[in-house]
Amino acid sequence: MWRIWTLFDPRRILVALSVFLFSLAILIHFILLSTDRFNWLDGSSKARAAAVQMSTLPAPIAPK
Repeated sequence: MWRIWTLFDPRRILVALSVFLFSLAILIHFILLSTDRFNWLDGSSKARAAAVQMSTLPAPIAPK
């Protein structure tokens, strides 16, 4: 195993690996945020629709 590190610079490999993993994590998070089920910032459209329906109240009835 030590012979592999004589061929490659360990600092360059570790920097390239961390840049790749960070970009992969950002890509996965943006893919999840674009879906309706896994969007944790806006919530699902079903929850938003239910909140809109519950927020409207009927008009109060005036006493006679």
